[in-house]
Amino acid sequence: MKQQKFAVLSIAFFLFLNVSIAQVDPLLTSDSLAQKAWVNTTYDSMSLSEKIGQLFMVSVASDQSKTATDKIKAQIKNYHLGGVIFSKGGPVRQARLTNDYQSVAKIPLLIGQDAEWGLAMRLDSTFSYPWNMTLGAIQKDSIVKAVGRSIGKHAKRIGVHINFAPDLDINNNAKNPIIGNRSFGEDRENVTRKGIAFLQGMESVGVLGSGKHFPGHGDTATDSHKDLPFLDFTQKRLDSIELYPFKKLIDTGISSIMVGHLSIPAMEPKADFPSSLSKNIITDYLKTELNYKGMVLTDALNMQGVRKYAPEGEVELAAFMAGNDMLLMPVDVASAHQKLTAAYQKGKISEARLEASVKKILKAKYKVGLANYKPVPLENLIADLNTIEDDLLYETAIENAITVVKNKFNLLPLRKLDNKKIAYVKFGDSDNTTYVNTLKKYAAVDVITAKDIAEYRDKIRHYNFVIIGLHRSNASPWKAHSFTENEKYWVQEIARMRTSNTVLTVFTKPYALLDVQDWEAMDGILVAYQNSKVAQEKAAEVLFGAIGAKGRLPVTAHPSFKVNTGITTKAIARLGFSRPERVGLSSTGLAQVDSLVQEGLDSLMFPGAQVLISRKGKVVYHKSFGKPTYDSKDSIHNNYLFDLASVTKILGTLPLVMKLEEEGKLKLDYTFQELIPAYAESELKDVTVLKALSHYGRLPAWIAFYLSTLDENRKPSDFYYRKTPSKDYATKVFDGLYLSNAYKDSIYNRIGRQELKSNKYRYSDVAYYVMKKYVEDTNKQRIDTLLTDFLLKPIGATHMAYNPLDQFPRDSIVPTEEDNYYRYKRVQGYVHDMGAAMQGGVGGHAGLFSNALDVAKIMQMYIQGGYYGGTRFFDARTIKKFNTCYFCDEDVRRGVGFDKPQLKNSGPTCGCVSKESFGHSGFTGTYTWADPEEEIVYVFLSNRTYPTMTNNLLVKSGLRTRIQQAIYDSIIN
Repeated sequence: MKQQKFAVLSIAFFLFLNVSIAQVDPLLTSDSLAQKAWVNTTYDSMSLSEKIGQLFMVSVASDQSKTATDKIKAQIKNYHLGGVIFSKGGPVRQARLTNDYQSVAKIPLLIGQDAEWGLAMRLDSTFSYPWNMTLGAIQKDSIVKAVGRSIGKHAKRIGVHINFAPDLDINNNAKNPIIGNRSFGEDRENVTRKGIAFLQGMESVGVLGSGKHFPGHGDTATDSHKDLPFLDFTQKRLDSIELYPFKKLIDTGISSIMVGHLSIPAMEPKADFPSSLSKNIITDYLKTELNYKGMVLTDALNMQGVRKYAPEGEVELAAFMAGNDMLLMPVDVASAHQKLTAAYQKGKISEARLEASVKKILKAKYKVGLANYKPVPLENLIADLNTIEDDLLYETAIENAITVVKNKFNLLPLRKLDNKKIAYVKFGDSDNTTYVNTLKKYAAVDVITAKDIAEYRDKIRHYNFVIIGLHRSNASPWKAHSFTENEKYWVQEIARMRTSNTVLTVFTKPYALLDVQDWEAMDGILVAYQNSKVAQEKAAEVLFGAIGAKGRLPVTAHPSFKVNTGITTKAIARLGFSRPERVGLSSTGLAQVDSLVQEGLDSLMFPGAQVLISRKGKVVYHKSFGKPTYDSKDSIHNNYLFDLASVTKILGTLPLVMKLEEEGKLKLDYTFQELIPAYAESELKDVTVLKALSHYGRLPAWIAFYLSTLDENRKPSDFYYRKTPSKDYATKVFDGLYLSNAYKDSIYNRIGRQELKSNKYRYSDVAYYVMKKYVEDTNKQRIDTLLTDFLLKPIGATHMAYNPLDQFPRDSIVPTEEDNYYRYKRVQGYVHDMGAAMQGGVGGHAGLFSNALDVAKIMQMYIQGGYYGGTRFFDARTIKKFNTCYFCDEDVRRGVGFDKPQLKNSGPTCGCVSKESFGHSGFTGTYTWADPEEEIVYVFLSNRTYPTMTNNLLVKSGLRTRIQQAIYDSIIN
C-alpha cells in the first residue's frame, strides 16, 4: 500500500513538474520525453555546418522567378537552412514551393510567414481578417481568440509553422508610420488581453506565435525598415508600458519573441545601437532577468534599422552573439554562415551556446510536427483558406468592433423614419457602394455631391438628417487615413448647419478624427475602422439599429475621444443582413432555391422573380432572376417593384383593420350592416368581420365589375369612361382612361345585391371592398394615405406603394400583362386587378406594389409581435388575435385575414411550417409566408401573368411551396 501511495505521489509530482516546465519552456510538448529524444538524436547527428545552418530563415516569395527560387533551393542544400520565410505570392504556388523546398531539406524546414491579419497580409486569394486595431475595439476577447485560431488553421493548412504574430506594440503615437493598425491599441491591459487571446487561438491548432517587436515599437514616428527608431524613455516607463504585454505573454507561454531594431538608451547604453544586436537587452534582460526560455528571433536583418551597423555577415554574427536564436532574412546567407562558422572555430561561439539555440529550433520543429513531416496537400487549398466560417467570424468581429464615440440626443439608432429626409455625403477616395446601398435598404437616402461648401449648403438645407462617410483605402493598414484639407473644412461647416442633424462614419483608422480640432457641432460619430464591404454594411446596420454598437476606442482618437471611449447602443429590431449559416441555414441547401427559380424561368412560368429569405432577423438570401418581360434587355434587380395582388390584403388593408380593432373602433363581431348601414336590407347584413376575413362568410369569390362598363365591342364604354380627366371623371384607371366618379357607389350597390353562397368556405375578395370603405369612412382618409402614414414611412418601406408611377419610373416596375380585354395595352405600373383599377388603383384586396425587402419588413414586424425599428405598431395580442384559426373545426384553415397552413394534405404551404405560421399569395404570382417558431420570413415575387394571366404553370407546378420546402430542408440540425 505504501509503495502504491508513493508511486501515485511520484506520478503526481512528475505531472506537476512537467506543467511547471511547460510554463517555463513554451517549446516543450506534452510528450516531452519523446521530444527530447528526437531533439538530442537529431542534434547529435548534425555536422557543424548543419547546426549553424539551422539558425537561418531566409526570405522567399512564391511570385519570384524560377531562378530566384532555385537559388533558395541551393542554399537549403548547401547551407542546411533552418527555415524559410514566405513573402508575396499565391497560396497554391507557395504550397508547391514549400513541398519542393522540404523535399531537399535534410531536416524539415520551419516555414514562417507574416500573417498578422491572415495570409492575405502576404498572399493573394486568401482571407483577410480585421487589422489588430479593429480587433482592439472588440470587448469580447473570445472573438479575438477565434480569429487567432482561424488564422492559425489557415497557416497550418498551407504549411506555415510559425506566424510572426501577434504584434504586441502599444501604439500610443498617432504618427507611427509602420505599426498603427497593426497594434491592438494604446491600453496596455487591452493589448495584453488581445495578444494572449490571439496567441492562444493560434497555438491551439499547432501554429507557433511570435510576440513582436520587443521591447516595443509603438511610441515612435520612425519606420525601422528605413531607419533606427529612437525611444528615449526611462526603464520605469518601459516596464509599465512597452514591456508590459511581453512580460504577460512570457508568463502565458508564447513560443517565440521577435526583437525589433530599436535604439533604447535606458536598456542599451551604446549610442544608436539596435536592440536586435544588444546583449544587454536580449541575453541579460529578456533571457536572464525575464527568464524567457522560448525562441528569440531577430526582426528582418535586411532592414535599414540594423544593416548600417555592421557589414554583411557581421550583422548576423552580432545578432547571434547578442542572444538571438534564429536570424531572419539575412542579406547574404553564405557570408553570414561563413562568419558564424569562423567564430565557432575561433572559440568566440561556444558549443553550449550553439547547442542552446539549435535545440530550441529543433524543439520548435518537433512541436509543429516536423518530426513526422508530411507534404502540403494541394487539393481544395483555396477553398479551405476561404470558408463560410471565415466570413461569419469576420462579420462577428466587425459587428463587435464598430464604435459610437458621440451620440448627442441619443440620436442613434435612427428612429421615426417618417420624419427623416436623409442626405449622404461622401468624403475620401475609396469605394462607398456597399454603405450607400445598405443605407437605402432602410430609408430613402439621396447622395449629395458638390464642388465647394456653398454648393453643399445649398443642397443640404433641403434635408434634416445628413450622413457623412469618410472612406479611405482598405488595401493595407498603412494606407492614408486623413481628411483632405477641403474635407476638414467641409465636415465642420456641414455639421454646423442647424437645419439638420449630422452623423459621421469613419471607415479608416480612428486617428482620422485628429484632423479636426473641434467636433462639438457633430451630432453623432461612428468609427468603423476599415472600409471593407462588411464594415460598410454593419455600420449602416448600427446606424439604423439592426444591430447595436459594442466597440470601444483602442486608442485616443481625439482629445474629446480618449482611449476606451465607446457608447453602447441597442438594436431596435430592424432586419439585418448576413449569411445563411449565421442563422442556422445552409448555403448549400439554399442553392437549391436558385435551381428551382431557374426551373421556373426555363419552363416559362414567369419572365422574372425576386426571392428573399430571412431568419432570426437577418436577410440571408435576396436575389433577383430573369427579366421584366421575355424580350427585355435588362435584368431584374432587387429594387424592381412587383404587383403584389392579394398580398395587399395582409400588408395594406389588414394593418389598418387591426389598428381600428386595437383602438376599439372595430370589433370582430361587427356585421356588414354595422360597417355599411346601407346593407341593412342586404342578404350580406349579418356577415361578421370575423367570418368575412376568415373567408367563412359565404361571400362570392369576386365580382367582375369592369364587364358591365364595356360597350358592345368589349371596349371601355364612353358612358363610363373619358380619355382625359374632369371633375366628374377623375378616377384614373389607366393612361388615357378615367372612370366616372359615380361608379364608386355602383360597386358598393352591386356588392349589396349579392346573394350568399351555399358553401361555407369560399375565398373572397369582396370582404376587402367592405373593409376598405369602413376604414376610409372611419378615418376620413383614403386607405393609401392611411397606410403610408401609419406603416410604410415609419417602417422604412421605401419601395412599397399604391399607384407606384406617382413615385417611381415606369421601367423600374415589372409589367403584369398584355391586356386584350379591358385596357388593351401593356399593364405596367397600374394595378392588374380590374376591381382595384376601377377604384383608382387603390383596392382593399389589391393595389400594392413592392420589392421583396419591403414585404419582408412588414412580415418581420408581424412575427416580432407588432414591433419594428423602435416603433410598436401593434400590441402583440392583436397579432395573435388575427393570426388565429377560429374555424379550424369546420375545416377552414384561415386566420382573420392571414392565410394559415393546410389542415389536411394539400394547401398553401409545403406542409413543413409551424401551425403559428401565416402568409398569403397573390394572383400575379406573389407569395409571402412568416413562421414565428422558426423565425423565417419568405417572400416570392413574380409576374407569372405576363404576357397573359391564363398562364397557370406556376400555380400547377407548386414551385413557390417547393422553394419553401427547400428553405426548411436547409435548416442545420
